[in-house]
Amino acid sequence: MNNRYIISTVVIFVLLTALFFSMRSFAPDFHFMALEVGNAVMAVLVLASFFIVKKQISERPQAFVRGVYGASLLKLMVCMFSMLIYIFMNRGQIHKGTIFAMMGIYMVYTAMETLFLSKMAKQKPGTTSGS
Repeated sequence: MNNRYIISTVVIFVLLTALFFSMRSFAPDFHFMALEVGNAVMAVLVLASFFIVKKQISERPQAFVRGVYGASLLKLMVCMFSMLIYIFMNRGQIHKGTIFAMMGIYMVYTAMETLFLSKMAKQKPGTTSGS
């Protein structure tokens, strides 16, 4: 499960990066650097939260829900804080599409993480360390 999760995270990161790179030519109004930074930050947060939740599941299976909620809240807060930084840095030229794209990044990574973690929680406690 670990390998598939890491590979899935990397694939999503690469696909979103390719999408943002292609958007530079057909949608130049979007702020490419803000989207790339948001993509990288979410990828790192998703990987970190996965290993934190995985550790909690192996220690106490009932901690799964608390771990998932905590990880989701952390990602949401970091996403909102990042958007505030973007808004304050670009006060005169805020692109609303970029803000919505940042929330889209959050939703894509959160959906992927929820799918993997729910599959992992359904497994027996001793089988979560497999690949």
